[in-house]
Amino acid sequence: MRSRSGFGWLQFLIGILLIVLGIWAFTDPDLALTGMVVACGLAAIIMGIADILLFVQVERYTGFGPSLALVSGILSVMSGIMLLAYPGAGVIILTILFPIWFIAHCISRLSHLSSIRLIAGNATFYFALVINIIGLILGFMMLLSPIFTLNTIRYFASAYLILLGIDSVVMAASRIGMRR
Repeated sequence: MRSRSGFGWLQFLIGILLIVLGIWAFTDPDLALTGMVVACGLAAIIMGIADILLFVQVERYTGFGPSLALVSGILSVMSGIMLLAYPGAGVIILTILFPIWFIAHCISRLSHLSSIRLIAGNATFYFALVINIIGLILGFMMLLSPIFTLNTIRYFASAYLILLGIDSVVMAASRIGMRR
């Protein structure tokens, strides 16, 4: 049997990527949306792969996996590929896909909160709960108003990307990565 370090390196790398992406969007208010579309496309692909891997690992460990993690992972990868393939049109697509990505990712995380509480403890559980509820609210606000999405993406979305990154780093450092 392989031993594991107990540190989730993939979650950690996703967290760092999201924090850097969020800071980048905050520091350059005139950031070209095409650049953000490409960065978000890469982040969506990486997060989608991580959600699919989560499904596979949980299924292997428990005998069944969180199906929403698989669906969220597939949607994230598809969204990321679409953003990378058409960065010019991605600005328009971003007003629809970005909120759907936020919503799908938050629903995926919320669907396995009980496992997070069991494995990582109450502090990580409550942090993930609050962050993902905020993400759902922000996702629905952006979905209902594409103009809101374009006008506020670099502020609200970049702040949320930083929070998602912190959430991933917290998950990486928690006991999620350890096998018993």
